[in-house]
Amino acid sequence: MANKVALVTGGQAGIGAACAKRLARDGVAIGVLDLTADLCADTVAAIEAAGGEAIALGADISDRVQVKAAVAKLREKFGPITILVNNAGVTDFVPFEEITEARWEVVYKINVLGQIIVAQEVLGDMKAKGWGRIVNISSSSGQTGAVGMCTYSSSKGAVITLTRSMAQELGPLGITVNNIPPGSVMGTIMSEANRDKFQIPTEMLLQAIPVRRMGEPNDIANACAWLCHEDSGYVNGQTIGVNGGRVVS
Repeated sequence: MANKVALVTGGQAGIGAACAKRLARDGVAIGVLDLTADLCADTVAAIEAAGGEAIALGADISDRVQVKAAVAKLREKFGPITILVNNAGVTDFVPFEEITEARWEVVYKINVLGQIIVAQEVLGDMKAKGWGRIVNISSSSGQTGAVGMCTYSSSKGAVITLTRSMAQELGPLGITVNNIPPGSVMGTIMSEANRDKFQIPTEMLLQAIPVRRMGEPNDIANACAWLCHEDSGYVNGQTIGVNGGRVVS
């Protein structure tokens, strides 16, 4: 995996940071992107301290102009981008009857359109190389639904379907597209900020997870690294659930 370049969105902390660090261990140069470059400083510092290469980037993924500028900066620093981890997103806890058009538009613009924009902006590099790996991070709630999270859950369900369609369209170009729907992962910005909003107490949730523990960002990062690897070229259009068995296929 040496000499490859990856863009990881939502790289400030949690799953995004873990994926960035894990790919860097494999020799991949990393563009760590979040709303501002300053937010990515700790992740970049950790990668560099471990002997890897990384650059901090800032952009709102739903703003094509900002994404285009960030991608250009990464390309100038390390070269063509052939790996994308589409991790950035927002959550939403609103009862169904209180969903507004404005909030729906915000969630879908970031969680769905944002992933499309970022993928489109790096696609040219992948096509030119005849090789690419895209990993879209969705959510297990996109598979099962969740009380009070209709907007978020449906947007993540859209990511799962988006992945299937992208995989069929881009596969002939040498580009694989898969998605990971994390389940019950603690230690992320979303999980910590919304801990008091979860409908199921942690003790009860653990009983519903066959491995009897909550997920950690590194659990997702390990699966992500495998999907991005040269050896995973025959895995395409798949939903790789990393949830301890809470959701089975």
